[in-house]
Amino acid sequence: VQLQASGGGSVQAGGSLRLSCVASGHMANRYVMGWFRQAPGKEREFVATVTFNSAATYYADFVRGRFIISRDNAGNTVYLQMNALKPEDTALYYCAATNVPTTDQRKYTSWGRGTLVTVSS
Repeated sequence: VQLQASGGGSVQAGGSLRLSCVASGHMANRYVMGWFRQAPGKEREFVATVTFNSAATYYADFVRGRFIISRDNAGNTVYLQMNALKPEDTALYYCAATNVPTTDQRKYTSWGRGTLVTVSS
């Protein structure tokens, strides 16, 4: 499956952004989809994931209550609504796909190019 993320940009602290990730390829809407991020000088980390039928979602503690992951299988698109953004949310955000619900990035087999989110104080 091929993934294309978009929606990044620059916002002030407290603002919101919505990231999108369009999947294409065979059975693209049957994958578990996740969002990860990599801040400058730091390792890539898990943000959120959603099962193929949206029955379950999982979040990193540092975004729970602020970010919402959702998907539109008809449009093969996964979203990450980011609210109450903080400067520490500044990072390159990646979407990824896997066959099993997991927060372990090593198990994600397809990755999109990142979209940059910059939050200023």
